[in-house]
Amino acid sequence: MPEPTTLPPPLPPSLPVVVEAALASRGRPASGADAIRPELLTVELPNTVQLVPHDSPSGVAPLTERLGFFRRIASGLDWLFGLAALLVLLAACSVVPVLNFLSLGYLLHVSGTIARRGRFRAAFIGVRKAAVLGSIAAGVWIVVWPARLLSRMWKDAELISPGSGVAKGWHAGLIVVIVLTITHIVWACVRGGKLRHFLWPQPLRFWRWLRAPQKFGHLQGMITDYVIGLRLPFYFWLGLRGFVGALLWLIVPVGILLAATRLPVGGSVALSLLGGFLLLFVAMHLPFLQAHFAQTDRFSALFELREVRRLFLRAPLAFWFALLITLLFAVPLYLLKIELTPRELAWLPSLLFVIFIFPARVLTGWAMSRAKRREEPRHWFPRWVARVGILPVALAYTLVVYFTPYLSWNGAWSLLEQHAFLVPAPLMAL
Repeated sequence: MPEPTTLPPPLPPSLPVVVEAALASRGRPASGADAIRPELLTVELPNTVQLVPHDSPSGVAPLTERLGFFRRIASGLDWLFGLAALLVLLAACSVVPVLNFLSLGYLLHVSGTIARRGRFRAAFIGVRKAAVLGSIAAGVWIVVWPARLLSRMWKDAELISPGSGVAKGWHAGLIVVIVLTITHIVWACVRGGKLRHFLWPQPLRFWRWLRAPQKFGHLQGMITDYVIGLRLPFYFWLGLRGFVGALLWLIVPVGILLAATRLPVGGSVALSLLGGFLLLFVAMHLPFLQAHFAQTDRFSALFELREVRRLFLRAPLAFWFALLITLLFAVPLYLLKIELTPRELAWLPSLLFVIFIFPARVLTGWAMSRAKRREEPRHWFPRWVARVGILPVALAYTLVVYFTPYLSWNGAWSLLEQHAFLVPAPLMAL
């Protein structure tokens, strides 16, 4: 290792005085043999400079803290807006055949994700992505208002004086506004689709973007990444399998109840009791079988009844509470079927369905996660309390389903509308 070519900096002039004072405090002389002993030179030097913190007159730190606080507030509001947009999207998919499997698949995925992770915050999947779609929908609704007003003015001018110069002027202005509106919508979506992007177009930035090379390649990659991140094929396949599995469980009891409505009184009572007993059994197990299926992503898991009963022993009270909320929140949805909903408001019952059934799926996954974290069954007392509590809950739900044909406008076919397990659709609740 080469020798250093520079000398260390000299000691400060006040160092001998400090050393002498330290030696004197220890009762040792500062001269003679003691003066050259190394251990005596190891003394604590007083702090010659003391830094006292003071508030910055520029206020940079408080300004940064305020900006961070406002950013957190804006992020929280954006998250709440995304949650509302997500619920509306799920409701919209629920009333469209085939797309309703997306809604059911998402709800099952929520249950399975919580069962794996055991955290409630894991339930809100894709909220930020839904916030983007909701912002685009709200922004488009706002920016098309000028075109709507001009359209009305043009139609009024045509009614008053068809083919006049005033009507043609309004028509030409409408075409210009429509072109500008479409351009503005596309530019706002390119910038990120936030609501602020629709409110302020930033024309100078738009001009620079038009002159930038390879802008369309970047736009295509951004759209592709966003669409792939939605995982629509995954939700559709999960919802389709979950629907088929639930239908296989429900087809026998619901079929028996449907057949009972076609028979005389004597045979109808006997078949109703049989179908009601089977539906009671299915209602106690199917929500947890669906959560188990969503967690493992195996279709056979929908029929692993023994595994679900084994998990019940590890968290009986959690299972009871989850089943109570699931079946209780499904009851008000049957009351919406008393009168036929107008076509333009068909999405409203589905929105209420999603709002009611979403927490039920969350609690079902939570009960499964609690059971999977434990290795030994609980004490016999909570197990029997849960067993006794589950029976009246499932019995009350079965009675509600039994009397549904007498209340619903859809008659006996309303038995197929099992809101606790399936997603409603325009045709026979598929």
